[in-house]
Parts: sequence; C-alpha cells; structure tokens
Amino acid sequence: MRSPKRVATAVRLPDGSIQVKTREYVSFSRRFPVLGLPILRGAVVLVESLRIGVEALAFSAEVAVEEDKDKPKSERRYGSLGLGMGFTVLLSFVMAFGIFFYLPLKLTDLTGVRNPLAYNLIDGGIRLTFFMIYIVAIGYWREMQRVFQYHGAEHKTIHNLEAGEDLTPEAAGRMSRFHPRCGTSFLFLVVIVSFIVFAFLGRPDTIGARALRFALIPVIAGISFEIIRFAGAHYDRPWVRFLSEPGLLLQRLTTREPSRDMLEVAIAALRAVL
Repeated sequence: MRSPKRVATAVRLPDGSIQVKTREYVSFSRRFPVLGLPILRGAVVLVESLRIGVEALAFSAEVAVEEDKDKPKSERRYGSLGLGMGFTVLLSFVMAFGIFFYLPLKLTDLTGVRNPLAYNLIDGGIRLTFFMIYIVAIGYWREMQRVFQYHGAEHKTIHNLEAGEDLTPEAAGRMSRFHPRCGTSFLFLVVIVSFIVFAFLGRPDTIGARALRFALIPVIAGISFEIIRFAGAHYDRPWVRFLSEPGLLLQRLTTREPSRDMLEVAIAALRAVL
C-alpha cells in the first residue's frame, strides 16, 4: 500500500502473524513540481509503481527465504535474491517490449497492408489480443491466483477506506473487488491509447518512425494515467461509469474473491501508511 508519504508491505507468516515493512516515501512529482504536471506525472507514477512493486516482491521473497532455511536443501524454493531479482526485472522489460510492441509491428508488416489507418488498426488489434491472452494465461497459474486474491483484497480495503467505514475484514468483505483506478484498467487503457496515438503517426516505414513510437510509450502511459485519475474522481457520473466498464470487466480476470486472512493483511498494510 502507498500513501503520499509512506509505502508499506505486509506479509502473512506461517505462524499466522503479519510482518509489516514501512518506509517513508515522497514521489519525485512532489519533490520536483515540473514532474507533477499532467502527462509527466503519469510516467513518473508508472516508474515509481514498478520500483515499489519489485521492492515488495523482494521483501516477500526474503521472508520466504528465511522460512526455507529451516527446510532440507532439496525442498528449498528460493536462492539468492539480489542478482536474480535484477535479472528477472530486466528480462521482464525486454519480453514485455518485444511481445506487446515489437512483435505486433512485425506481424502487421507481414500482412502487406499499406493504408496507415488499417495498418494501425491491425497493429492495435494484435497488441490487444496478446494482452488478453497473457491475462487469461497467467490466471491458470496457481500462485498467480493467490496474487489475484490479494489484488481483490487490496481493492476491497481501499473501497472500505473510501466509504468512511471502520477498517475491518467484515466491512471490507462487503465491498466490491473492482476499482476504477486499478492498474489492470490502466494497462487496458495503455493499449487503447497507444492505438489512437499511433494512428496519428501513420505507417512506420522507417527505423526512425518506429523508434518514435517506442519513445512515445511514456507519453501514452501519462495520457492513460490522466484518464484513470479523472475516472476515479468522477466515477459517480453515468458516462464515466460507462466508459470505465471495459476495464472493470477485465478486472474479473485479474482479481479473485479474497479470504478473511488476506483482507487482514491488506488492512495491516493500509493502516501502516495512514
């Protein structure tokens, strides 16, 4: 969980207790006002969220490593974290770039389409298809299903806070597991906004034109962030709810109903940053 001044990660230990790690954190967009401008702040938030997410995963894995030390070597699941985590993050970036941006371009080239609008429509359709396949595929991974349950717990707990009710598992459990400011909706918007932005650039026939597309990814993220931010602030308006519906429907794939103990972990993290 993150607030304007703190970040907290909560982990359930095998003995049933909850370990919470909290640290002070002030966004670069607050330290440097120019980075808080519309569009720019979205790119900043994206990078900071990735960093915070990796740190949370590292902390969770460190706890798992401590637990593994008591097991026979043949049963241990975790090795050295530092180098392995860095390599994993780098590999993830390369794979995401290749699958969701480079590969759709190459496949669209194979169609032989010359019309700029048709080209970008095919490119965007392939990108959206890959994104949907990825979301559905990881949903079959048992450990990711638990992650999706914690994702649902996060949303329910935030709804609980925003409703002004006492933070309890019972109150959070009654809340929706779908939230208009969710990262899933953000990623879906990135795909849609990228199609619109790229459509204005025409057909990328040169290396420079393709490099420009890749360079605009932070701008696309910034635009998507502004849309999500607006939707979260004006979700009571019917037309905003209507436009937010595709992202909320997609959250049915990336969230699961959490258990009570998961809600307790989410509440512990939220209380730590309030």
